[in-house]
Amino acid sequence: MAKDYDVVIIGGGTGGYVAAIRSAQLGLKTAIVEKGNLGGTCLHKGCIPSKALLRSAEVYATTKNHAADFGVNTGEVTLDFSRVQARKESIVNQLHQGVQGLMKKGKIDVYEGTGRMLGPSIFSPSPGGTISIEMNNGDENEMLIPKNVVIATGSRPRTLPGLTIDGEFVMSSDEALAMTELPKTMLIVGGGVIGIEWASMLNDFGVEVTVVEYADRIIPTEDKDISKEMQKLLAKKGITFVTSAKVLPETLETKEKEVQISAEINGEMKTFVAEKMLVSVGRQANVEGIGIENTDIVVEKGFIQVSETFQTKESHIYAIGDVIGGLQLAHVASHEGITAIEHIAGNDISPIDYALVSRCIYSNPEASSVGITEQQAKEQGFDVKVGKFSFKAIGKALVYGESDGFVKIVADKKTNDILGVHMIGPHVTDMISEAGLAMVLDATPWEIAHTIHPHPTLSEVIGEAALAVDGKAIHM
Repeated sequence: MAKDYDVVIIGGGTGGYVAAIRSAQLGLKTAIVEKGNLGGTCLHKGCIPSKALLRSAEVYATTKNHAADFGVNTGEVTLDFSRVQARKESIVNQLHQGVQGLMKKGKIDVYEGTGRMLGPSIFSPSPGGTISIEMNNGDENEMLIPKNVVIATGSRPRTLPGLTIDGEFVMSSDEALAMTELPKTMLIVGGGVIGIEWASMLNDFGVEVTVVEYADRIIPTEDKDISKEMQKLLAKKGITFVTSAKVLPETLETKEKEVQISAEINGEMKTFVAEKMLVSVGRQANVEGIGIENTDIVVEKGFIQVSETFQTKESHIYAIGDVIGGLQLAHVASHEGITAIEHIAGNDISPIDYALVSRCIYSNPEASSVGITEQQAKEQGFDVKVGKFSFKAIGKALVYGESDGFVKIVADKKTNDILGVHMIGPHVTDMISEAGLAMVLDATPWEIAHTIHPHPTLSEVIGEAALAVDGKAIHM
């Protein structure tokens, strides 16, 4: 027998389950359909497990290479990678149980299976149509009749055309997270955010890493000064970078214990050999197998097209998160989900301003940013002024033993508005929210500078960078 719901959410990742919680809070009868585990990619194959591994790598590298700098004699430092993975799994399991508990608390029905939109019929006069669920346990299909549908099916790792992921020699981040042993050498194809995080992590674990990037610089979507500093600091740690390199999938060869592939670099061919290869060239939306063909939903360049209220061409069907493209970030998906549900409930909403979304890279060193880059500002016709301040002049950074990096603030010379803030250095992913709040409140560098930052803290670098915009930095 079909069951009626106000909202059915297809996909229980970060965007989906947050949308479900908000829906239940607003008194809407809510269900989630999830074929895998609640929490989705972020919890099980992305944000959380990768950051757990990054933390273990950081502790290992710090203890091995820098403990003596703090007067701590450790003796021989060794790595037990099985315990590293066990810690990762423990964290994931704890958070997974937490999400399951939130579903029970909100009285949200969770269906474990694959949901497919069938569209309206004489058996389902609801404009939301029918959702058919192929249950994971093999039970007879469940049929749901929703008034509204939210598609939150997320994304999966993309690969280059002709480059097959075999899971053994050639991996995506999904397979890399499940490695039971670390290779001695790793070739990473793609120097974007995910590629750089993996390069940093593996290097800290003692793996010899080479990064091959198609663009003329790594993390090409970030400010050029951040890209340059990141490459300099990671190269200093021993990572090899090759930019302006077009990898040729047809040259891929796998042998007993290694993989090799060639790339074209400024008209010349170069062959790379490593034990393993990680392909990190972005993510593609999961739009297949959910019944889009039974709707009028528009898909362009692989992503579902939506309005600022996240409605598809069918007004009762919404889509959020990675499946709609844009900023494929967990915190963005969450806010998109909340906005969609608020609209379903008939509440007033404020469209998301994506220019105010903070972006983070959890490598070692970390990087973070909000707003536009200096280059983008100039391209958009702004007359800019820039303030930059190094962590080397910050007492707390010296105490931490991590003084590389800087904070850069880009402002409009005419209006004094902050256009973008870019950071690289210790704990900057935790500090970027101050800059994000400043931009939401339309603060000026003067207002940030006159916010008294406690001493000694790393956050003092933000106040100094704000002073530096007008050439008034105190400690440099």
